[in-house]
Amino acid sequence: MRFGLFGSAAAQRGSGEFDSSEGFRDFIEYNVEAEAVGFHGTFVVEHHFTGFGQVSATLNLLTWLGARTTTLRLGTAVIVLPWHNPVLLAEQAATIDLLSGGRLDFGIGKGYRYNEFVGFDVLIGDSDARFEESIEVLLKCWGSEERFSHKGRFWSFNDIIVEPPPFRRPHPAVWMGAGSPRSIRDVARRGFNLLLGQYASPADVAESIAVYRGAVEENGRVFDPMMVGVTRAFFVAESDAERDAALARRLANRLRQLKLATQPDGTVLGGPDRAVGDPNEINVNSAMYGNPEQIAERLEALRQSGVGYVLVNGGGSGGGERGRRSMRRFAKEIMPLFSNAMPVLNAAE
Repeated sequence: MRFGLFGSAAAQRGSGEFDSSEGFRDFIEYNVEAEAVGFHGTFVVEHHFTGFGQVSATLNLLTWLGARTTTLRLGTAVIVLPWHNPVLLAEQAATIDLLSGGRLDFGIGKGYRYNEFVGFDVLIGDSDARFEESIEVLLKCWGSEERFSHKGRFWSFNDIIVEPPPFRRPHPAVWMGAGSPRSIRDVARRGFNLLLGQYASPADVAESIAVYRGAVEENGRVFDPMMVGVTRAFFVAESDAERDAALARRLANRLRQLKLATQPDGTVLGGPDRAVGDPNEINVNSAMYGNPEQIAERLEALRQSGVGYVLVNGGGSGGGERGRRSMRRFAKEIMPLFSNAMPVLNAAE
């Protein structure tokens, strides 16, 4: 199995002696140490207008991280295409891919938080169409050796050629978030890697991987377990009380984020914050919180579900030195148990 990171930095507004960059600097140092102890990559979120400082300029942050690291893969989870000029995005992504020697994992999605669509004055109903047009333009930007023009519903470009070319040809590694069988098959059809959220049960994860594998093979490609990244919240706790406090923080954070994703009629468009059932039960069952033995049991269940690449989200640890201790223990006491453990590829067949 392979392990990466998933998450966000936080930069609160401040003035005077308050240092609003402290959270970003802590995030960078956390990732630098993660590379040193054996993590394969990191995936960073993109969110806007939260009021609690989540990462908004993902590629900027990853560029800084890329300059501080040498092997850590640099992932976006996800860049929300409906909000971005696709040509400018293609240029920025190609630049970081080139500077990092091909380490960019370009994760994309359609968006799901209602408050962000309102903030950008973009209709949620246009998200699918905007996404499709952006994908078309992005791939043409990266793959075209000649100038081209584009006249679409949302974007028009005249006689352009994107510079620089990406390091990886024809384009950086592309990952796409999905949850339903239909959307998972769509990811496979496009030839992209798959990102799965952090709230699904191991049984649901196994079903999703089986759907993706089947679609990949139907499209004439060879399935590799490392084409699927599965996010799990983790925290190596020193005591039951510390574990329970971390679980409470995670639940409160999820409920806070769900408010941002909820539409006036009470529905949620989708995305990783959406899960059906009792919020507390989902929180407890989906998180890998506890001592190393308890976390290893949950990882083994994921391995039995066909998972090869686990993206651990340490948000429940509270950050800072407590989060560093948790990450160090995870790397030292848990990761070696699974370094040679292959996923069970026929888990849902």
